[in-house]
Formats: sequence, structure tokens, C-alpha cells
Amino acid sequence: MRTNIDNLMQGELGEWLATQTDMRASAKERAASRWTWGAALLLPVLAFLWFGPTWPTGLRVMITFGAAIAVTVWGYQPIADAKKAIKIGINSAIARSFGVAYEHDVEPGAEFEAARRYGLVPSHHRSSFEDRWHGTLEGHAFNLYEAHLEERRGSGKNKRWVTVFRGVIIQLGFGRPFRSTTLLQRAGMHRKWFGLGGTKDSVSFGGHRLDFVDQVHPAFDEKFGLFSDDQVEARVLVHPSYVEHLLKLESAFGAKELRALFARGEVILAVEGKDMFESGSMDAAEDRMRAEEAAEQFAALAGLAVAINQNERGRVLAETRALKGEETAAAAVARPAGGFGRKGL
Repeated sequence: MRTNIDNLMQGELGEWLATQTDMRASAKERAASRWTWGAALLLPVLAFLWFGPTWPTGLRVMITFGAAIAVTVWGYQPIADAKKAIKIGINSAIARSFGVAYEHDVEPGAEFEAARRYGLVPSHHRSSFEDRWHGTLEGHAFNLYEAHLEERRGSGKNKRWVTVFRGVIIQLGFGRPFRSTTLLQRAGMHRKWFGLGGTKDSVSFGGHRLDFVDQVHPAFDEKFGLFSDDQVEARVLVHPSYVEHLLKLESAFGAKELRALFARGEVILAVEGKDMFESGSMDAAEDRMRAEEAAEQFAALAGLAVAINQNERGRVLAETRALKGEETAAAAVARPAGGFGRKGL
């Protein structure tokens, strides 16, 4: 599944971008005017501050720095607004070409709370979200948005905000219902003896215990750690070929690391990496390149949506359970749904 960038740029999107030339120029002019007026008003004030009555040097530096930052931000605001408008226009056009929707502003839901509870994202004190893409992709319901998480560190004058996660949260519908909760993380995340020993036999998240799943393929255990409340189902859901698709998604996003949670018939992914989908630019010559980059990322996501259609493997799972005298998949589907996994959120 791919978007034809040529068609977009020669059609609706290209026509819309052509009308934004004056808006871009106007934003640059307003920014330059604000910076000029800001400097003109600020210089006399700073001259009085530094050459007038005696002030503590530290206070002078603090006021000067704060005033300079305020003028810079005030002057840049028209450019920021213009870039946001271009970004929304480009991303919305790309989304429509995929048959989905795009929204710049995001309000995270239960999928983010699940990601927090099961350790897909680190603890943090401040969070911001943007760039939501949602709808149905290749027959699978999906929801994707960017997250920026920060933690307050240091003490006294050394307090600062440190980024602990920047990347995307992806929520994808699975091809067939399942009833377990399974966590996939890189090897070494949960070790005994304060991180010095081997992998833990089990981990607990808010009282929900997940046991380590020993995989048959040795190469898998070298790279990943798998924990679940259903050993049989976990091995069916997370098999080597499926992990290959996840790694391709990780590579497509230029990500540092990917973590996955399988719960309530869907998969939630936390893909840590760079700031993405920034298609807004003040340089019209960059529009095509930025649109291509966003479209390529969505092509990778579309490929994953196709790959996780687990109907055939769901049949194998049902047969496996039947042979073991366990509940059939049909019975599992008939059971009333509720929460993530067996114990919910």
C-alpha cells in the first residue's frame, strides 16, 4: 500500500500549497518586524539595567537572558503558526490518500495508560502529544500519535527537564480475538539480582503477573524477552516471522527501540525514535521531500497491518488448545469482554 506523491503534488495538495506562498512570505515579514521592534524596545531597557543603578550581576544576566528569549519566541510565533498550517495541510492530504484521518492535537486514551502500566514507556513528570493518524488500515483499526515524555531531574539550581522518551504510540487491531496479555521487550529489561543476573521468571504490573516465555528459537531469546499470562497463546502471537515485521517497522521509523503489548485483541507498540511527521516548512522546495518521508513511514505501517492479520495462526491456536483440552477460541470469543488481559487495567 503506497501513496502516489506525484498525484498528490500535481493535484489537490499541490494546488493548496501553491496558495500558501503569500502566507509563508507574510509570516516571515511579521517575524522580522517583531524581532526588529522587540530589539528596539529591549535595548534601552538593557542599557539602563547594565549601566544604570547597581544591580547584582546574576540578576542582570537572568533578566537579559529571559528578555532575549521572550523576544525571540514572540518573533518566531508567526513562523511557527505557518509551519503548523503547512504541516496540517500536507499530513491531512497524505492521510486522505490512505483513507484515514489526521489531527494535529491529541488526547491520549486507554492505550497510553496500558503502555505506562506495562513499562512500554518510562516513568515521567511531563508529557505532550501531537500528530494523530487514525482510522482503518488494510482492514485493521489503528491509532497512531507522537509522544514526548520528560522527567524533572537534578536539585536546586541544577533542576532541568530531560527527555526520557520521544517516539510514537501505535494501537492496532489484531486479525483475530485473543484473551491473554503478552509483553514483548528487548532482552535484559527484566533481570534478577538488580540487573546482574539472568532473566526473571516472572514480572508483575499492578498485581498482574506475567511469566517468562521460553522460546524454542535461541536467536529470539538473545534479542527479546517475552512475558505472558498464557504460554501457549504467547508463542502463537509472537513467533519469529512476526517479530521480523516488527523490526522492519522499527527500521522504517529510524527507531532506537520497539516494545509491544498484546492485550484485549489488539497490539500496542511504543516505537522510540526521532521526531516524525514534521512536514511543515517555510521552504516550498522541501514540501515534496517531507511529504515523501511521511508517506514512506505510513507505507511501512500499512505493511505491518497486513502482516498482523493472524486468522491462520488463530486457527492453529484453536486447534492447539483443543488438543490440550483447553478452552476453544470460539468459547473465548463468546466470553464477555472486559479490560486489558485477564485482570484488566
